Amino acid sequence: MRVYGTKIKSDIDFPLDLSHETEIRYEVTLSSDIPCDIKNMITCGLPLYWAHGRHVYLYSDREFEGSHAGQPWCYEVEDVVRFYWVGGERTIYYEMGEKGDANLLGFWFIHLFLPLYMTLEDMYDFFHAGAVEVEGKPIFFIAPSMGGKSTMTDYFIKQGHRLISDDKVPTFIDDGSFMAVGSHPYHRPYRKFEELGYRVEKFTTHFKPIHAFYVLEGMEGDAEITIEEVKGIEKFALLLPSYLYMFSYLKPRRLKYLSGISNSIRVFRVHVPWNRERLGEVHDKIVAHSKLSAL
Repeated sequence: MRVYGTKIKSDIDFPLDLSHETEIRYEVTLSSDIPCDIKNMITCGLPLYWAHGRHVYLYSDREFEGSHAGQPWCYEVEDVVRFYWVGGERTIYYEMGEKGDANLLGFWFIHLFLPLYMTLEDMYDFFHAGAVEVEGKPIFFIAPSMGGKSTMTDYFIKQGHRLISDDKVPTFIDDGSFMAVGSHPYHRPYRKFEELGYRVEKFTTHFKPIHAFYVLEGMEGDAEITIEEVKGIEKFALLLPSYLYMFSYLKPRRLKYLSGISNSIRVFRVHVPWNRERLGEVHDKIVAHSKLSAL
């Protein structure tokens, strides 16, 4: 399968349709054949977060202050699965928990584990955003939790726009351009626990320069729909909360990366009425604006 611009060679069949032939930057192997020495090297850990009704933990052989070549790691999803890997290597090992199955393994591996792994392995920088193509150009929807980015992404998909990502967008720099990478061709508009949602037919297949960020700001249902450009330090401040996995050891490098994005990609604030019946108006306004801003 291909997800996040990465070819995954696996010894388990996922009950998912990931058949899109997308561009590839990396190759990773997923295996159940866990070397004993990895487990024996793990000595400490910490609670990472609570997600989808389960506790998630991160373990290693040292206090968490960075990611180094040869460092052993374990990502545990309570009762479902443990993923092991060694820093700098491209093989991930899995061990099913008592409640684990192929469906749960697929969800946790694709939706939550891989973005963290790819961050720790310095493969991508991720944004918590919805992203689609407008006339072949990637635009990102940024908003706080429950701020409407999933609803907006869903509406754009249903109007025929290509999906890039509905939640976690990988990015990288190529010859000075900040590139968007497709995550996977599934969309979760209603955020049910432990499922990827429905499969979309139109999914991006190539890495493309990010065109613009649209920051969604909810307004009264009868409010005017407006789009205004954000400039200066406010651009940075609006994008920062959507930059995933701001670990302390990564902070200097990531602030530099975000500064580069702020200096090269335009950011717009969209006043969006809290009224689903007006989504068509918002869509048309953003599409027209995106076309004009490309000129």
